[in-house]
Amino acid sequence: MAVHFHEEDLPAGVLADGPIAVDTETMGLITHRDRLCVVQISDGNGDEHLVRFGPESTYDAPNLKAVLGDPDRLKLYHFARFDLAAIEHYLGVEAGPVFCTKIASKLTRTYTDRHGLKNLVEELLGESLSKQQQSSDWGGPELNEAQREYAASDVRYLHRLREELLRRLEREGRLEIAQACFDFLPTRAKLDMAGWADHDIFSHA
Repeated sequence: MAVHFHEEDLPAGVLADGPIAVDTETMGLITHRDRLCVVQISDGNGDEHLVRFGPESTYDAPNLKAVLGDPDRLKLYHFARFDLAAIEHYLGVEAGPVFCTKIASKLTRTYTDRHGLKNLVEELLGESLSKQQQSSDWGGPELNEAQREYAASDVRYLHRLREELLRRLEREGRLEIAQACFDFLPTRAKLDMAGWADHDIFSHA
């Protein structure tokens, strides 16, 4: 297992075929204001790749865009809604199709309101996940080892979580509705970027 660090693009040919786990680190939670700093990717075979973008980046990352925009490659996220918006806004690609472990958790783990990645990893996989660097400065000139490990850990477990959550969705008869939610997520991200982030357009109000 190794964490590979890259500047401005993903090298060609470093990922195996099949689903990839994806996550992002930004300067904050407002997509238009808070720039994309890091994209993390893992093919589930033990290595994680971190792609860092500097403050003056033009986000011209053809290899990364090709992978993220591949409509035949499933992308695994935890809270895909945010990552999809950041990727589309800064990299200009719709990074689907999607499997979101947070949505899958909410549809299956109805016995709890704790659906964070740390909670899922601990309960479903029996692993410990540190969130100490969650609020650190991702836009600095260097990423320290703690930041790199944190970023890598956010994609490290998503393949295994998907396997377990798929079993639970099938067991509870909720796989079809989950898939419909996943299919809608790129549109949900577009609604967020268009100004409807805090309003439920399906509500009566």
